[in-house]
Amino acid sequence: MTDSPDVLILGGGSGGYACAFRAAQLGKTVTLIEEDKVGGTCLHRGCIPTKALVRAAEVADTVAHASSIGIGATLGDIDADAVHAYKDGVVDRLYKGLQGLVRSHKINLVTGTGHYAGGTTVQVDGRSITGRSLVLATGSQVRGIPGLEIDGRILTSDQALTFPTIPRRVVVLGGGIIGVEFASIWSALGADVTLIEALPRLVATEDEWTSKQLTRAFRKRGITIKTDTRFEKAVQDEDSVSVTVESGDTIDADVLLVAVGRAPRTAGIGLTEGGIALDERGFARVDEHLRTSVRNVYAVGDIVAGPQLAHRGFQQGLFAAEHIAGLPTTAVDDVNIPRVAYSNPEIASVGLTEAQARERFPAINTTVYDLAGNGKSQILGTSGGVKLIRAQGGPVVGIHLVGERVGELVGEAQLIVNWGAHPDEVADLIHAHPTQAEALGEAHLALAGRPLHAHG
Repeated sequence: MTDSPDVLILGGGSGGYACAFRAAQLGKTVTLIEEDKVGGTCLHRGCIPTKALVRAAEVADTVAHASSIGIGATLGDIDADAVHAYKDGVVDRLYKGLQGLVRSHKINLVTGTGHYAGGTTVQVDGRSITGRSLVLATGSQVRGIPGLEIDGRILTSDQALTFPTIPRRVVVLGGGIIGVEFASIWSALGADVTLIEALPRLVATEDEWTSKQLTRAFRKRGITIKTDTRFEKAVQDEDSVSVTVESGDTIDADVLLVAVGRAPRTAGIGLTEGGIALDERGFARVDEHLRTSVRNVYAVGDIVAGPQLAHRGFQQGLFAAEHIAGLPTTAVDDVNIPRVAYSNPEIASVGLTEAQARERFPAINTTVYDLAGNGKSQILGTSGGVKLIRAQGGPVVGIHLVGERVGELVGEAQLIVNWGAHPDEVADLIHAHPTQAEALGEAHLALAGRPLHAHG
């Protein structure tokens, strides 16, 4: 219970608590400041509750299509309260486990809103705490649209997670990861969904092949997609919301979900006043060791520019703790961190897109293996595929996956890319049959010039 710990951490989300646990393992005294609950956005308002809703949507989708495999089942009314109770139960159990880990690691947890006071000092509720090192892990918050008030039937993902009913008609504004996940959830639960994206394609940071696959699958499911479409305004009353786009067209819905991204939580907590350099978007400027412009102050997670992923923040928390302890550390390039969207179908990727690879290498080779040739995918009734990208004559530098459950394949995919494997090396390995992992093996066989179930 010291006010001068070895490591002081501001923010108890994925990056903050990972840093706290690892620093404690390495023999450091640790104080963790969190204004709400340890676990942060990921556990309480992001990854976990959203994926619990994804699971509910999967079950609904399975029941709705049970007759196609000879099972007599009919999807009845969906009990929104029970769905939320299931989701909240998952979160509560994980939160209790996390609280136990905080105690077992002997972390000094301070509940309150921290304000950076310069150097390695944070003030919280009139108390000054100075660490030998300070780690900033304040996370991110939902972005809004100027002039559009979030209230009533106009929601962000935070409100969507607790909306008391299953809406019949939904407009989702934003075709990034959050947007496509919620579009998929509500569609499976019976809503009529319209997805609006200002850019030319959905999930625009992913490979163009991925975007095309997802768009085709969404349209087949009955989701209306409007790309290259700019939002103009929204007007709501007690029962509905009317959304107008730049062309003048209007769409009536029960709710409008604003899913236009997340902003770093760096404003109003004293960072710039205390000398922490931020970029023009509000992200903390860091070096290759995650050190900020102030000595012995680090930044991790969503306040560091790059993909805003819970597992990236977690890894950066471990990295900062080990660097503070003087251990040798190795960072994973942002592009080689696995990415997953838990839509239906799922999309998963690691490494470069084809466009990025063409910019980086003189020549590349690509191949696509269609899941139509994969036995387990046919059993599951999923379409999609595996796309591989290699530097010509060199290793695989990008893997892109579309299909049900393909997020479970991205672990092997990240090993292939991060360890610089060549297609023939992966092709020589054995994938259990029948599994979707075989699709990875088949794709590498094709890229190695010896396709079996694929046309080379």
